[in-house]
Amino acid sequence: MKNPLNKRILREIKEDIGKYLVIFILLVASIAFVSGFLVADGSMVKAYDESFEKYNIEDGNFTSKNKINRAQKKNIEVFGLTLYDNFFAEVKLNNNDTLRIFKNRKEIDKVCLMKGEFPKKADEIAIDRMFADNNNLKVGDEIWDSHHKWKITGLVSLSDYSCLFSDNNDTMFDSLAFGVAVVSEEGFDFKEEELNYRYSFIYNEKPKDETEEYNRSKDLIEVLNNEIALKDFIPRYANQAIIYAGEDMSGDKQAIVVFLYIIIVIIAFVFGVTGANTIVKESAVIGTLRAMGYEKKELIKHYLMPPLIVTLISAITGNILGYSLMKDYCAGMYYGSYSLTTFVTIWNGEAFVMTTVIPFIIMLLINYLVLSNKLSLKPLNFIRRDLRKNKKKKTMKLSHKLPVFTRFRIRVIIQNLSNYLVLFVGIFFANMILVYGLIFPSLINHYQSNVKENMLCNYQYILEVPSDVFDKNHKLESMVNLLMYFNEVETENEDAEKFTAYSLKTIPGKLSSVEENVAIYGVKDKSRYINIDFKENDVYITKAYADKYLLKTGDTIQLKEAYKNNKYDFKITGIINDEATLSIYMPIKDANKMFDLGDSYFSGYFSDTKITDIDEEYIGSVIDITALTKISRQLDKSMGSIMNLLNYFAMLIFFVLVYLLSKVIIEKNAQSISMVKILGFRDLEVSRLYILATSIMVVLFIIITIPVEIWLVKIIVEVILRTSISGWIAFYLDPFLPLEMFALGVATYAIVVIFEYIKIRKVPKDIALKNVE
Repeated sequence: MKNPLNKRILREIKEDIGKYLVIFILLVASIAFVSGFLVADGSMVKAYDESFEKYNIEDGNFTSKNKINRAQKKNIEVFGLTLYDNFFAEVKLNNNDTLRIFKNRKEIDKVCLMKGEFPKKADEIAIDRMFADNNNLKVGDEIWDSHHKWKITGLVSLSDYSCLFSDNNDTMFDSLAFGVAVVSEEGFDFKEEELNYRYSFIYNEKPKDETEEYNRSKDLIEVLNNEIALKDFIPRYANQAIIYAGEDMSGDKQAIVVFLYIIIVIIAFVFGVTGANTIVKESAVIGTLRAMGYEKKELIKHYLMPPLIVTLISAITGNILGYSLMKDYCAGMYYGSYSLTTFVTIWNGEAFVMTTVIPFIIMLLINYLVLSNKLSLKPLNFIRRDLRKNKKKKTMKLSHKLPVFTRFRIRVIIQNLSNYLVLFVGIFFANMILVYGLIFPSLINHYQSNVKENMLCNYQYILEVPSDVFDKNHKLESMVNLLMYFNEVETENEDAEKFTAYSLKTIPGKLSSVEENVAIYGVKDKSRYINIDFKENDVYITKAYADKYLLKTGDTIQLKEAYKNNKYDFKITGIINDEATLSIYMPIKDANKMFDLGDSYFSGYFSDTKITDIDEEYIGSVIDITALTKISRQLDKSMGSIMNLLNYFAMLIFFVLVYLLSKVIIEKNAQSISMVKILGFRDLEVSRLYILATSIMVVLFIIITIPVEIWLVKIIVEVILRTSISGWIAFYLDPFLPLEMFALGVATYAIVVIFEYIKIRKVPKDIALKNVE
């Protein structure tokens, strides 16, 4: 015989369609996004992992100051590897963007064609797809620099540039102003002085693990230093252009899954609260059914069915949307940041378990515990509508000096404390998401303004020393070349000021696991650009450096030299107000002496105006406002749309939770509302009694949570920056942000108030008469 209670399940859902509809929308939106993300992430991670073999991605690369000869190549390959030429030239396009051009590779670091075709003629080029999207370039367009003009024949992804880092030491990649491209062998006609002699290598026998790979790299550096003038060395495990995207995709998964489960737990508690309220409302019916012989487990099963049915339908709908619409949207988020190769969607069983099975189990367990506790009373208690477990509980006395309406609202709040507790958790979580979404733009804008305000000068020219200066086999010629070099890099620019620049690396420790670059500046006495009266052995660090590593005046820091065992100690004399860069400043004489560079050595110029009387051949790089704001531009491009999505989602969560719980409070007090209507109170007056109580709590929760969440977000952001990210972005709170959060919360709640008022108007007067005891 079929259970007659089953006939009530769909009717209950239909009668309370408003509640189930908003929960359905929130669950579908959450599960669709997470499912689509996990499917896209899983498919793209698999494609990324397989790309190492598919495209024969290098085990590492090094750059020599000059082209290596056959004997040197043979001596290096004895180490147990195969070398491949991977030369490139960098050009400045007409819009001042930098393009790194390679010859089309067919043996190592192969190229994935995304659209169009590979270049065949000398004036054809295939450019990175990400760079093309960011600069509104397409197949058939033309690009040019001062010496060349190319027609774009294809959009590609270079397997060793899944993330567009122009320099492996950069804090952030830059897909807006930096790109990579390939040309045909005929088109790769650059002069020798324009070429960078990069050599990629593959180990003949792959290292077993990263430790062995690290040890091999250390040994290989020694071999290279003995054979060539080594300019740069990047093993694959440290190559950000190769590994950054993969690590980011793998790391995002856990955060997204935790995000889903938090939402599921909150909704499960909402279901539990609403289910408990239903039991109170139907207590007489439940008591009768228990007296007729229905067991507790049968009633638990009955009241579990509506939330489980809605959860299951939401999960199925969410997964369908995830695999269709959201999968492409989430893949687009990655393609909007990284230069990834093509991928094929694969069935993700883990995603199905995470977005369907586990949420179903969480919903089942939480609701079962709530219902089991609520239905543990005797049948007679239900028939009498006496669902209190603590019989000795007394009504809290309130001062008679308080106005009657104030006392009434206080009692409404006290009677619904459990509901308000769930509401507080929901508002806290929604506001936490909102803080992340709103604070991000202010951080970026503040960082950009910091960079502009703390720029030492408009231009920093870093000089490039020619390779023939370091020829150990012809020391006399090298000395002559060095003198000629210093003569050629002299300038008549009146505001140009010489400095020494040197780069050292931090030593990973307890505070940070990241090895990052620190720029050492040797500055002349009475500098016009750095307002410090340097004394001998003075060492000043930037505020960004001090904040990131929790340093203060008097502390000693130790840095090391890249690819060598040399270590240097610096005792901090003072801190410069620069919140954007990790740098150390000291007298130029001390810097030259410390690094054994020679008394008259210098490696660059500070200048407020462009230097035009030094040959471009001797200028290695120019640091200006565009270079310094690279991190903020890229973060804004990569994360801006995600932060907007977080804001919308936070508002949806806020609306759903406040709507559902305020609805429960009104339903729980339906008899009292009916009674005051009989006593002559109009709908608006009744609303002031019940809606105002909830309004006070909502506004109070918003006010309480905002400062706590800002404090928590500050801690989380700074911990992430210290432990796992190069560089530093000073935490900044826009003074208007708390007000904006408050206004958004109140505005969202104002919409809920309309629904609450409609609900109160629909409460009939006969409820009080039907339930007279």
